[in-house]
Amino acid sequence: MKFGFLLFLLIPILGHSYVCWRLWHLLPLTPALRWLAVVLATVILFSFFILFAADQSRMPLWLSRTIYEVSTSWMVIMLYLFMIFVVLDLGRLCRLVPSSLLHSNAAMSLGLLAVMAGVLIWGNYQFRHKVRQQLQLASQGKVEKPIKIAMLSDLHLGYHIDRNEFARWVDILNAENPDLILIAGDIIDSNVFPLMAENVAQEWKRLKAPVYACLGNHEYISGVISARNFFDEAGIHLLRDTVATVGPLTIIGRDDRSNRHRKTLKELTAGVSPDTYTILLDHQPYNLEEAEQCGINFQFSGHTHYGQVTPINMLTRTMYEDAYGPWTRGNTVYYVSSGMGIWGGKFRIGTCSEYIIATIKP
Repeated sequence: MKFGFLLFLLIPILGHSYVCWRLWHLLPLTPALRWLAVVLATVILFSFFILFAADQSRMPLWLSRTIYEVSTSWMVIMLYLFMIFVVLDLGRLCRLVPSSLLHSNAAMSLGLLAVMAGVLIWGNYQFRHKVRQQLQLASQGKVEKPIKIAMLSDLHLGYHIDRNEFARWVDILNAENPDLILIAGDIIDSNVFPLMAENVAQEWKRLKAPVYACLGNHEYISGVISARNFFDEAGIHLLRDTVATVGPLTIIGRDDRSNRHRKTLKELTAGVSPDTYTILLDHQPYNLEEAEQCGINFQFSGHTHYGQVTPINMLTRTMYEDAYGPWTRGNTVYYVSSGMGIWGGKFRIGTCSEYIIATIKP
């Protein structure tokens, strides 16, 4: 755990140092202005860590929100600048790129600025443009008439997804007129405080269909007790290692893997009737064979965000059996969502923000 936390700190710091070193040489500015740019970028980076180490409830909401938005956006910018500079440095070592291109070069600086602006504008558009995914599920004779379900994961409501933005999502869901709404965890981003400050629970009450959800790892980050209190106020039916029967459907909500003592899926399915259509909500899509072995009809998960931005989505494909989209194991159908919301900067590059409309047919 400590090693993982150190890596979480070390990787962005090393990347940031390399990018700042390259910018120092590239920008056609006086030494004083170069120092100013480097110090400003460093303050932005470390403000992110300070934000989560501090008591956020004592900070003005606008300040916390600004720090969150700016610092996490810098991380995305830093990732792409890092990749660009690595390619240019490799080209320079192979004598394909002249050294003058990377030293006090105004044209190169403006070119990089234009490229990054274009990437970020496109990424933000992709985030704001929600993709509607349609899914058809066969009930194997367990459902007599079609059931329409809206499914979401990884909303990450909080500092960067505020009440106004969530209200737009509520309107999207209500326009679909689903019979049921299922959420596969990470409703809360990192702290319940901004949700309470903006009374976001009132927006949940505008939803016209009942909502069932499981916990995600970010509910553990924000505090499970606080999260449960918010769910109760919002009218969300929390399934934490519990089972609910909704008409011909059996919905099983697993606790997140953050709880090392959560029940096994075998324990949760022990009393489930084979005559109902079973849906499993499990935030993190690990050990998919368990759902197949327990005879689950459909599993819905999230967590991966499909990497949010390329090329991180390539990394997620190596980490998970199913990093994104539909999957099948035996008679069990899976769907891993890239998420309706997002963690960090509001950019989707090579991925999408989505919600799923599933129809279970006889």
